[in-house]
Amino acid sequence: MGGSLIDIKKRIASTKKTSQITSAMQMVAASKLTKSEQSSRRFQEYASKVRSMTTHLASSQLTAIDNSDFSGFEQEMEMYQQMLIARPVKTVGYIVVTSDKGLAGGYNSSILKNMLEIIKKDEEDGMNVVLMAIGGTGSDFFKHRDLPVAYELRGLSDYPSYSEVRRIVNSALQMYNSEMFDELYVCYNHHVNTLSSSFRAEKILPIVDLDAKEAETYEQEYTLEPSADAILNTLLPLYAESLIYGAVLDSKTAEHAARMTAMKSATENATNIIDDLTISYNRARQAAITEEITEIVGGAAALE
Repeated sequence: MGGSLIDIKKRIASTKKTSQITSAMQMVAASKLTKSEQSSRRFQEYASKVRSMTTHLASSQLTAIDNSDFSGFEQEMEMYQQMLIARPVKTVGYIVVTSDKGLAGGYNSSILKNMLEIIKKDEEDGMNVVLMAIGGTGSDFFKHRDLPVAYELRGLSDYPSYSEVRRIVNSALQMYNSEMFDELYVCYNHHVNTLSSSFRAEKILPIVDLDAKEAETYEQEYTLEPSADAILNTLLPLYAESLIYGAVLDSKTAEHAARMTAMKSATENATNIIDDLTISYNRARQAAITEEITEIVGGAAALE
């Protein structure tokens, strides 16, 4: 019985330490979530304007691109204008955003499960797939299954900078321009609220195939200098950057929310375990005391 009491006390102490760790991780995740939500909200205002202007200009300039204003920049011009060209789809590219670390509940499994379904459908339709993995979890998952990972980025910060995402965009544009894939999607978990998120697969390239609702509803009149073509050539990469950067910020927000929820659940489970172990300890201790009293009473009765 003494050994049992000692074991229970050790388990209680161990679970309390675990509870302290998960509670601290919950508070850290909650702090990161608040900051990430603010960053994502502020960026969406900028991204909305860029997308509206780019879609509007692209819809009006697709058939009137003038290269005369870009002498000396033909290669860069051609690279960006490839984003407007729709071609037969033989290969589809996916930028998949996951986390580098675990302890985030079903955050990563939700993304990867949906990606496997998408890849399976593409293969059934006779299309090839090229993956660009942001986050070690997704990269390792795809490589383990011998899926083609053409680009990977690990160690993305909790509050990603625009320069970090620009590297991804440049690589994606180069791959698209060299026809490594004919369409590009960014796939991630969209942050709905603290308790839930939803999987999204948003099309980035080609721009000509995007939903034109923004272009149709954009009625603002503006003066263009030096020309619509010059501005469009500048906005096209910004358009892609805004979509990818917005998705990464959204995904990071969902990750922080999932980690906070997971750590809260772990803390509550640890508390429940401690309560159950405390009851077991008290019962075992009471049984041990009762046994000792019985032995004393039995010994006294034997002496009479």
